[in-house]
Amino acid sequence: MTIELKENERIDELQRNGYQIIQNKNKFCFGMDAVLLSTFSNVKRGEKVLDLGTGTGIIPILLEAKTEAIHISGLEIQEDSADMARRSILLNQLQEKIEIVTGDIKEASHLFGNSSFDVITCNPPYMIGNHGLKNEDLAKTIARHELLCNFEDIARESSKVLSPGGRIYLVHRPFRLAEIISTLIRFQLEPKRMRLVYPYIDKEPNMVLIEAKKGGNSRLTIEKPLIIYQKKNSYTEEIIQLYGF
Repeated sequence: MTIELKENERIDELQRNGYQIIQNKNKFCFGMDAVLLSTFSNVKRGEKVLDLGTGTGIIPILLEAKTEAIHISGLEIQEDSADMARRSILLNQLQEKIEIVTGDIKEASHLFGNSSFDVITCNPPYMIGNHGLKNEDLAKTIARHELLCNFEDIARESSKVLSPGGRIYLVHRPFRLAEIISTLIRFQLEPKRMRLVYPYIDKEPNMVLIEAKKGGNSRLTIEKPLIIYQKKNSYTEEIIQLYGF
């Protein structure tokens, strides 16, 4: 299918099912965190999935390729990103499986209704307020900083939208781990699995992957560390397998 590209847009290969994605080199492009989250997420056959802050739709497309979800929705507040996501869905002819909705995470329960999804995925803004350097481009700043929503908004709305026993899968930064866990528990989302991601084996972790269950019992499994590089510009074998190279 031929899809019209706008200024500065490009089509990237995803190494999965021949799928492609439209991205704008001057706006926020997906990174390894999205790929790792899509692999960490355990979506079962016939489940309904909601990706909060879907951006250009990378996680819904990867989940469609990797899982047997019956339907996947992506919620995105920035219309430019949502438009790119919709065109990527059409490009891959996935419009029967994936829906992109323009809207605010803080209103997710009003948009979709309570207990309407089995699984939520979210690659949220990592930075609080002025923490870290803000990019001059608004789209990138919104994706990286909690300008339009914070983690409490995500946990609150996820708890409402998830059905009893449903799961949320997150990728975040370890420096906020105490806040993340306490907030999840406050909204009856019990952390069940966690995996720390390290750039190199001798460096500090720079990402954390978390699974939490709505109404789950208190028992957390810490999985083995995930190492990205064995040396500069050389991925570990596990990362090569996860990417599907």
